Amino acid sequence: MATTFMKKTTLIAAVILLTASVFKSQDDNTAHKHYPSVLLGVGGLKFTGDVGKLTDVNPLLDARLGYYLKAEYRFGKYFGMMFGGLYGKFAGTDNSKASHLNFQSKAIQADLNFVTYFDHLFKQNDEVSPFLSAGIGYVMFDAKGDLKNGDNTYYYWSDGSVRDQPDVLVNQATATIIKRDYTYETQLKDSATNYSRAALVIPIQAGFDFQLGKLHRWDVQIGFNYNIILSDYVDNKKAGGNDSYWMGHVGFKYTFAPKPKTPQDDVDFSHIDKMDVDGDGVADNEDRCLSTPKGVPVDNHGCPMDGDKDGVADHMDKEPSTKKGAKVDGFGVTINEDSLAYHQIMWDSLAAERNENFNENPSIETLKKVEKDPIKSGVKIPDEIVSADINKDGFISAEEISKTIDGFFEGANDFTVDKINRLIDFFFEQ
Repeated sequence: MATTFMKKTTLIAAVILLTASVFKSQDDNTAHKHYPSVLLGVGGLKFTGDVGKLTDVNPLLDARLGYYLKAEYRFGKYFGMMFGGLYGKFAGTDNSKASHLNFQSKAIQADLNFVTYFDHLFKQNDEVSPFLSAGIGYVMFDAKGDLKNGDNTYYYWSDGSVRDQPDVLVNQATATIIKRDYTYETQLKDSATNYSRAALVIPIQAGFDFQLGKLHRWDVQIGFNYNIILSDYVDNKKAGGNDSYWMGHVGFKYTFAPKPKTPQDDVDFSHIDKMDVDGDGVADNEDRCLSTPKGVPVDNHGCPMDGDKDGVADHMDKEPSTKKGAKVDGFGVTINEDSLAYHQIMWDSLAAERNENFNENPSIETLKKVEKDPIKSGVKIPDEIVSADINKDGFISAEEISKTIDGFFEGANDFTVDKINRLIDFFFEQ
């Protein structure tokens, strides 16, 4: 008995020392957040004591369910503590000619464990977290036996039957075969010792946490416990050594970890809602004109005022009182209908000339023929093609178009096919 106890306590001490060494090796200068969690699960309990060893059937038939609730507090990267409670049953049955003992007992246990985590071993897969734990606890039990069916006491006969009378010759004719009802109705006691029905227990556990999702909050935990009970009376039979039990379990763990930060978490959306980039007094989320020049009066929509409603803002309007419905140019000035008609006729004429001359014979020579009598109307060269005015005289010549096209093919300018077409259009318009 003493030898067995020494072996078990040595194993316990080794696990606790391993846990303590990991705790001590942790870098005290590294700050780790605390992550408390709760764990709810179910497992199978297999009692390993004196009753249940002598059987000719599957010993797992004596396994019983257990339910547990635990609270865990992770102090840092490598260790934590876990306090838990268990409710379940222990059971054992001898089924041999040498012994027909049986028992079942409710088990209520509370324990405190030190936990060592090995997340760092799975750097490429942080969804798996192995752990070891060891601790101390207190378990209450109350062994009861299935000794009778109703008022009939079980008597186990040498032929393997169970009868209501002892196995003696005189009872062979009158004894009736009965069956066990597996109702554990009789409290078991030791005739010589009034033992305690509670004892200290040393739980040792190994398992894995498997993370669910990406929030580091929900885990599935799978593990195995070996629990050494510092008593030999759990099954009401004292035969040397401590009783114990195994438990395989699975549960769900919820960790009260903070939600992972996203880039949006540091954005002050209330401030964004009030932003006014152009400083016109209208917030950007309601401003229909986001680039109003500084100091320009605006309406409720953040757009510059347009008193005469001609489509040209007052700060750009050179004719602030245009008559309603009048056609205006880009400066808000009324366009003369006769002048407009004249320009339209000239444009149509130029278009016909271009179609007749250039479109049918697109060449620099054709442009030069048209250039012999150019129309110099003083039209400003658009900014996008002004670089084609090589001599800076405000007029695009056929020669300048030729040089611009050469530069396009040589990659010496930023002109594109579309810009060259616009350049030629302007040549006929000027």
